Amino acid sequence: MRVFLTGASGWVGSAVVPELLNAGHDVVGLARTTATAERLVAAGVAPVAGDLTDLESLRAGARGADAVIHLAYDHDFSRMGAAGEVDRAALRAFAEEFGGTEVPVIFASGLLGLPTHRVATEDDLLDADSWLPPRHKAELLSKQLAEQTGVRTSVIRMAPTVHGAGGDWGFITSYVESAIERGVAAFVEDGSHHWPAVHRSDAASLFRTAIENPGPGGSVLHACAENVPFKQISEAVARQLDVPLKRIEPEEATEHFGPAGPFFTLGAVVSSDATQARYGWKPVGPSLLQDIDDGVYTPAPGI
Repeated sequence: MRVFLTGASGWVGSAVVPELLNAGHDVVGLARTTATAERLVAAGVAPVAGDLTDLESLRAGARGADAVIHLAYDHDFSRMGAAGEVDRAALRAFAEEFGGTEVPVIFASGLLGLPTHRVATEDDLLDADSWLPPRHKAELLSKQLAEQTGVRTSVIRMAPTVHGAGGDWGFITSYVESAIERGVAAFVEDGSHHWPAVHRSDAASLFRTAIENPGPGGSVLHACAENVPFKQISEAVARQLDVPLKRIEPEEATEHFGPAGPFFTLGAVVSSDATQARYGWKPVGPSLLQDIDDGVYTPAPGI
């Protein structure tokens, strides 16, 4: 298959690339800069110049593809509304290109924002939480476009922690940096809220599986291997850094952690049973606590 991939040089995308190539697929990747294009070529990807705001470049890259995986997203917390609008415009462009065809269009969303009073499943809807990127709007649009144009969209809701070695710049890295700077591993309230987690390699395999065995338009998949109590994450980081634990209140989260603070107050217990049953996906990578205990995110104490 010829696969068009946005975000090919990102944390998840750079794991999806070898997953696809090793399965025999050809990959075309969106490249915003010359440096990115050079990295993609070195990784075996054919670059297409453009960015998410240039819809014609998206159409050009996707034209002739047998599948689209849309991973690129602006994660600037100060402009989440604008980022969501750009994301939805890209989705509409792909729908215009592939409406009425069998070409799967897979895009990423998130698991935070699902119901918290019970185990959340693929059938649940995301909440329109003001602290979260507006991914729920893209999910609703995905279903609308599938119904109106026949485009074969699927959304993969990503765990807030897609962990692994190799340069993760996500929430766990931010959390560890905060613990090093402040000399404590903090958790909110009693730390009993759970964070869904998935290893980077398992997330990559799910994207490959989703294009090789696509579901009907509007499908929802969960990239979740486990649900980890946040206090256990704090305890693992505290062990690695040799720093004490500290309980903080929700209203202290932004002051303590910075702009990402509200995210550390959130949680969910999420099932991926339906995804595993429908797609034959089985997460096999190391757990989040294993990665932390193995020093993937933390230097040795005293360094």
